[in-house]
Amino acid sequence: MAMTFDQNANDDVADFLLEHEERITEDWLRAGFFAQHGGQEPEQARADCRAVLAAVADAARTGRAHDPAAPGFLQVRALLGDLVAMRTRHGESPSQTALELSRLKQPVLDLWTRHRRGDDDLTAHAVLLSTALDTLRLAVVETALSAGADIIAYQQQQLMELSTPVIKLWDNVLAVPLIGTLDSARSQVAMESLLQAIVDHQAAVAILDITGVPTIDTMVAQHLLKTAMAARLMGAECVISGIRPQIAQTMVQLGIELGEVNTQGTLADALAYALRRIGLLVARAENA
Repeated sequence: MAMTFDQNANDDVADFLLEHEERITEDWLRAGFFAQHGGQEPEQARADCRAVLAAVADAARTGRAHDPAAPGFLQVRALLGDLVAMRTRHGESPSQTALELSRLKQPVLDLWTRHRRGDDDLTAHAVLLSTALDTLRLAVVETALSAGADIIAYQQQQLMELSTPVIKLWDNVLAVPLIGTLDSARSQVAMESLLQAIVDHQAAVAILDITGVPTIDTMVAQHLLKTAMAARLMGAECVISGIRPQIAQTMVQLGIELGEVNTQGTLADALAYALRRIGLLVARAENA
């Protein structure tokens, strides 16, 4: 359970931070957190120091020095995110960032001790001040972890899109070669990419090639059927190719039926069918 302090203590600590803004700013700039790696101009680093200091003061004054979700800290989340991103680009981990940030605490506590020497409330106020600065570090770590999670999610999305390319094989003929394990998220990406490509290229035939898919279960089959049905609604016929003997046996054992969806043994067979479907004939050229 977080410690609570009376409003006088909250105001005293907040007023102290704002009254000594210049001194604390100089100490924080020397600590290097705001200007390390040369990523910040001096004036910008100074402005960032003041903004973060004001956030700590606001959290203390409102009695939420222990809460990283306090309005004061929330107001500088974007700024903290930018600072974390700058340090991450230079190879620094969230734990290293937190360690660097911890160096901001001691100069403030030392200044408080000198300023309030002999005060009976020195200890209680110092605890409040220490709590606010520790919460600042927690807010930075949370921001760093959140940014990392966002980056990972974005990279996963990019990988899914790269792993489900839509290829134009011929005028009005598209193909999606699927390789690896299919799950709901990847199947959804494949469907969306294929449907958009059907619109963009006015395709008449779309081939889903599953030669590189190791296994087919009921869930995967449902995804394939949904994709075929969606393509049909867009005005294109969907052909599934690359059903290997092992997969065919598995589908029979599981009772999976592809209904009216056209299937072809290989991608080459599917392409030949697609060309016939659009009125083209592939013939061997006569020797000259």
